[in-house]
Amino acid sequence: MSMKTASQALEILLAHAIPSPLGEMVSLQESLGRVLAQDLVSSVNVPPMDNTQMDGYVLRAQDITEEGIVITVTQRIPAGYVGQPLQAGTAARIFTGASIPPNATAVVMQEDCEVIGKPSESGIGYQIKVNHIPKSGEWIREKGEDIREKSIVLQAGTYLRPQELGVAASAGMTQLMVKKRIKVALFFTGDELTLPGQALKPGGIYNSNRDTLIACVRALGCHYTDFGIVPDTLDATRNTLRAAAKEHDLIVTSGGVSVGEEDHIKPAVTAEGQLDMWQIAIKPGKPLAFGSVRRESESSAWFMGLPGNPVSSFVTFLLFVRPFILALQGREQRHDPYVLLESNFDWLRPDKRNEFLRVKIRQDGKLDLFPNQSSGVLTSAAWGDGLADIPPGQIVRKGDKIRFIPFNQLLHG
Repeated sequence: MSMKTASQALEILLAHAIPSPLGEMVSLQESLGRVLAQDLVSSVNVPPMDNTQMDGYVLRAQDITEEGIVITVTQRIPAGYVGQPLQAGTAARIFTGASIPPNATAVVMQEDCEVIGKPSESGIGYQIKVNHIPKSGEWIREKGEDIREKSIVLQAGTYLRPQELGVAASAGMTQLMVKKRIKVALFFTGDELTLPGQALKPGGIYNSNRDTLIACVRALGCHYTDFGIVPDTLDATRNTLRAAAKEHDLIVTSGGVSVGEEDHIKPAVTAEGQLDMWQIAIKPGKPLAFGSVRRESESSAWFMGLPGNPVSSFVTFLLFVRPFILALQGREQRHDPYVLLESNFDWLRPDKRNEFLRVKIRQDGKLDLFPNQSSGVLTSAAWGDGLADIPPGQIVRKGDKIRFIPFNQLLHG
């Protein structure tokens, strides 16, 4: 059977990822990193009135036909106050954010005005020479310029970052309806694995995938349960799958997705649900398992099995598990987060698979390559800023433009 391309595998995954309709109301402060469950409609205009962008003098633009005209300051309008209708040939001293009084049509910055005389105790009663001919609307923020009343300001599916919370606050919101958090169960197979902090047994290695994948899941705003290292037996694997399926939307495992005698994921998931074993034409990472595990309630939890090599596990999570989780969350589908950057390396022995090389951005904006691209060298991912996406069979020479996918986009964006 031929291997699937990354895009073919992703298309199948996203076709299965139906967002949950469930939502919950949370405070604005608690909604950071959540996904909006319904359109946010503003009940107010922002700004609620015409106001000034600058400290200066508000006047009628038609009164200033040439530079040097002298007019009288008859009002003083700080922010939070509403002025009286402006009479012809007069101006009001105004401060940033203050309401534009009726009849006024422009603001002239204080730097473009020359004060003549001394203000009274009330701050008015003096004249200014206007050394700038304003246009109508100059330095005025119009009512509703940012947000119109009854308009949709944030759409359902929006991932809520600090700036989206600011928009919601501008619309006067204190609570938002957000999607329920996706619940992810994780466990890891391999009798050779040891948790950090424990003594390494003969032939053992520390389990780096556990902390890497848990951090990836947390970065996507999911709840998670760590079922730890599961013994390499069919019964233990089946028992853990049943326990994980009870209260989780997705089960993610690392290791055991090959076809060796000690790889029990395939028979265990097949016995507890259904499973497709895929060979993906990517490097690092080739084996990927996708399926579901039955619950007693006749529903099921999704299952995704990743390879055990640390870089393979990390890259396949970013390329496949991440977009699957985003789709389950009901997030807006965005374009691939890549940019074209110049290579500072040669890659002259390409693979027949789509390669994802760990690279780092230099100060000049070019990409350096980590010297050891083995799937077991996790330091390449810690050193790098992202992945260079190299199509099958493509040679890369210094100076070539290649697709660069930044880690910060893949983990948060």
